[in-house]
Amino acid sequence: MAMITVTRENFEQEVMKATKPVMVDFWASWCGPCRMLSPIVDQMAEECTDAAFGKVNVDEQPELAARFGVMSIPTVIVFKDGKIVRQTVGAQPKASLEKLLQNT
Repeated sequence: MAMITVTRENFEQEVMKATKPVMVDFWASWCGPCRMLSPIVDQMAEECTDAAFGKVNVDEQPELAARFGVMSIPTVIVFKDGKIVRQTVGAQPKASLEKLLQNT
């Protein structure tokens, strides 16, 4: 499945109204740990059909970062039925991110 660039304009449709769980990676281009995490999330988006995946650039979308209390990046939040079901902060191995999606 393709990675979604999540913005203030499409957040409601792509994340809150999604029929599948959505893993959203809050990141910034200057963030070293974000650059480590990004290819893992991209790979999961290609492999996983049971969830959708999106990225929020916190420099371009500060309102979304503030709305969900993102204080440190990378932050990964899993949404289901418009609600936060899981959240993690910092670079994570793929296995940890896969566990976030389990049982959602």
